[in-house]
Amino acid sequence: MPVCRACLSAPEPLAAEYFCTICRTPFQNAFPLDEQGRCALCRAGLRAFDFAYSFGAYEGTLRDLIHLYKYSRMRPLARPLTDLLASALPRDQRLEAIVPVPLHWRRRWERGFNQSDLLARILARRCGIPLLRALARRRSTRAQAGLVGARRRRNVAGAFAVKRPDRIRGLRVLLIDDVMTTGATANACASVLKRAGAISVSLLTLARVDRRVAPVNLALAAGVPA
Repeated sequence: MPVCRACLSAPEPLAAEYFCTICRTPFQNAFPLDEQGRCALCRAGLRAFDFAYSFGAYEGTLRDLIHLYKYSRMRPLARPLTDLLASALPRDQRLEAIVPVPLHWRRRWERGFNQSDLLARILARRCGIPLLRALARRRSTRAQAGLVGARRRRNVAGAFAVKRPDRIRGLRVLLIDDVMTTGATANACASVLKRAGAISVSLLTLARVDRRVAPVNLALAAGVPA
């Protein structure tokens, strides 16, 4: 199934007036953020990664393109999708290794390839940063879709390991995945990378689930006439 140029150029960058300064979660207003611009999860230290960047929201054309690439095995989409990925990465980031989120061998066999690995490989060549397949998936986990919050974190707890810690020690790592939902998978990966000695771990994804809801009418909630 060919993809037209209009569809490839349709995805737009994620836009919001308020973002968490660490995980870049978008918010309707500034109330969930502290004076340093951090959300509750980042304030509580529940994020093992240092920063997170995504090109757009996981919806519309971008979601369709990711599904075609990931589930319909349309590998040629990797290059235009990497263009979007690269555009979301701040130019001042100092990085010394690119690490893809691994798939369990069974899921990789079923899917035919690891979508994150292919994106990471193209990005590494383009940026001149070494690609390190430093992570291994120690056990198969149930799909994260349908799980929320703490259940996602429990699902991937202990699922990842670093193959050779000596190759990671002292490096600033860029972790690559296709979609960020709650960040549980990235958090599990970043945790083991840091335990192996990585100085920092930043996350870069094509898309993230936008969990913003319609803003609450505070005047009505407080019983004050509008």
